[in-house]
Amino acid sequence: MEMNISVEMRKKEREQYLDKIRGSLIGGAVGDALGYAVEFMSYQGIIAKYGKGGIQEYDLDFETGLAIISDDTQMTLFTANGILLAETKSRLKGVPVPAQMYINDAYKDWMLTQSAWRKGSPRICWLLDVPDLHARRAPGITCLQAMRAKEQGCVEEPINNSKGCGGVMRVAPVGLYYGPLKNEQEREKIAMLGANAAALTHGHPLGYIPAAILTHLVNVGVYGGCQLGDTMEDAVREAMDVCDKIFESVGFLKLMRDLLEKAMELAVNDRPDIDNIKQLGEGWVGEEALAIAVYCCCRYRNDFTKAMIAAVNHSGDSDSTGAVAGNILGAWLGYRAIEDKWLQKLEMRAIILDMADDLCYGCMMSETGDFKGSVWEGRYVHGRYVKRK
Repeated sequence: MEMNISVEMRKKEREQYLDKIRGSLIGGAVGDALGYAVEFMSYQGIIAKYGKGGIQEYDLDFETGLAIISDDTQMTLFTANGILLAETKSRLKGVPVPAQMYINDAYKDWMLTQSAWRKGSPRICWLLDVPDLHARRAPGITCLQAMRAKEQGCVEEPINNSKGCGGVMRVAPVGLYYGPLKNEQEREKIAMLGANAAALTHGHPLGYIPAAILTHLVNVGVYGGCQLGDTMEDAVREAMDVCDKIFESVGFLKLMRDLLEKAMELAVNDRPDIDNIKQLGEGWVGEEALAIAVYCCCRYRNDFTKAMIAAVNHSGDSDSTGAVAGNILGAWLGYRAIEDKWLQKLEMRAIILDMADDLCYGCMMSETGDFKGSVWEGRYVHGRYVKRK
């Protein structure tokens, strides 16, 4: 009975964060789905097809009538699955289990969805039971190659020199799950986990430093605690300060900071978004994707819709810049700030919300406790999709 009371207390304590955790995961999927339709189009091509304002509504899939997500949201969900697997193992064993290892294993499961996986084959993630995830949505070649490699990449021992945006676009769950963070050491630890989650596939410092910064930005959006102030600009600068400490020896920090300062400076001028975004790049690489997202979130900090439209209407990697912007602003504004038009036709919305809820409440079971959660046990002990009643 005591354990059940404890579980209810934890759920009540955590539910204050649910709206923002949902906002970040769904927000990322919205930006991803809006941008995926124009990912490989030039700005001129976007304007020619959708009109002067560019794409401002979902371009719905002809067969399903839904706004289709890409590999960005797919891999974000598998990041979450890996984190929750690690946390469940840690609680049931009573000793810490490295989350990075389980995130890597979860990505290997994601790779199975991109090929001819058969039921009954070895797996750890319940997400493999979701049919809609077994779809190739322009998966990153670097991610696929890294998952096929024998070695596991990390910040200290990179397996390649890629700085593509495939690292940053999928790590938001790291910042969403771990928090509130109590001190500087915890902030550095989570930033490093975000970086290492990206470094599993992207070994260049500008492939994983943006991931560390994104982790910090979504964490502050959900839990607060920025020591420099309450604005998004404060959180960006604090994230860079954290990176200055943990990545002091790797270089490229000044380039990253200068680009983010430029993004925040451009956000307050009166020039068109497309002109400002051109000064930041196209988003195919990590630092540019993050800078474009930060620009859009700072410029439209109270308007989720305007931020998403700005984030995808350019000649670059529109789904990734949209996804990262959605992760950030969704964490700051919350799920209820996202207009209904973005929610109703979003592919796999129920699954994304389900995962957000798992990230919010976490594992309630422990090595010594008597509480057993059948849904949680099915998903994160046995790796099978069990629906909530």
